[in-house]
Amino acid sequence: MLRVTTASLCSYCQRIRLLVPNSASAFTVTFPNKKPENQLTVDSLYELSVDIRKVRKFKAWVLSEKSSYVSETADVLRDMGADTAVIALILETHPEAVLCRPEDVAAQRDLWVSVFPNKRELMGIIEKFPASFFTLTHYSNQRDNILYLQSLHLSNRIIGKLMASAPQSFSRPVVLNKEVIHTLRETYLDLGGDEGNLRIWLQKLLSQNPFILLRPAEAWRDSLGFLREQGFSTEELLGLVSSLRASIAELRPECMQQALAFIEEAFECSKDELKVIVIHCPAILYYSLPTLVARFHGLMDVGVSMEQVKESPNVLELTTQIVLYRIQKLASYGYDVRSGSLDVVVGTKKDFEMSYGKLQLRQQRPLFNPVAPLRSAED
Repeated sequence: MLRVTTASLCSYCQRIRLLVPNSASAFTVTFPNKKPENQLTVDSLYELSVDIRKVRKFKAWVLSEKSSYVSETADVLRDMGADTAVIALILETHPEAVLCRPEDVAAQRDLWVSVFPNKRELMGIIEKFPASFFTLTHYSNQRDNILYLQSLHLSNRIIGKLMASAPQSFSRPVVLNKEVIHTLRETYLDLGGDEGNLRIWLQKLLSQNPFILLRPAEAWRDSLGFLREQGFSTEELLGLVSSLRASIAELRPECMQQALAFIEEAFECSKDELKVIVIHCPAILYYSLPTLVARFHGLMDVGVSMEQVKESPNVLELTTQIVLYRIQKLASYGYDVRSGSLDVVVGTKKDFEMSYGKLQLRQQRPLFNPVAPLRSAED
């Protein structure tokens, strides 16, 4: 009986082996109502050490396309200096690349080389932003936008950052980007900026906010018009535009009005005092009303006074959880924020660590001689 069962099982296994080829296709699964995979694509990716399971999980549809150019795409990347590991990583992250025609990829390579002449630098960008490089639509728009931005004498570094971070701005007609740049130029000069510094100012804005070209020109005019009505001078407006990293074009007048009205009431301040607060903390303009209300009341709940927040409005840039953590950490070294300034709490994590470190140094100094040098661990 055992021999018969074993023989039947072996016969069944042999039939299964005949149905499954010895390649990456051994792991191919076809579900009902799902397009079958292109076996050539699967095998070609497998030979390049691409994680097929990852592709199936996130971009399974790519494997079902009838036409693909896996080896051709790999050859282009290899000619640009990519090694086997980098090629596999790019195709795992953006497998759609293998669907691009080789001649289109070659043209895109030549276009990007005009901005990134250094192959090593170019491959570093493609590795981080493969979707941007393999966005092959609207080639003529991409070319025209690159030439236009280069004609403004913007650095290739800034143009390259835009291409990688905001490829949509290069796919649209150049006339739209010209309109935004024209509005930015008018804004800068109208606010008292100097023509000689215009290029530097533009580069700073584009570097800080790569999506700036996607904001309608009308949005700039509406936001600046509203702030001008609030009494901000041209110099103050120029400072706000720079401080907000061009995000001012994303702000709606009605939302800014709500934020300003709340701050004015919560801080019991005049219009002039309100302007000073906004200049010190421009972020107030783009936080939603619920966020501002929650953060302000959160500060009140931990014992911070309204006057303290008024003197250090930047504390509103932090979540209540972060503020509470920092207050507790300072308290462990004997610093009571409620009786001092909030300046030691505000800022980035690095800023806080520096302030916190200074407090630690003060704790380590001998009480009898405050100016005595600190003892090192080696003494």
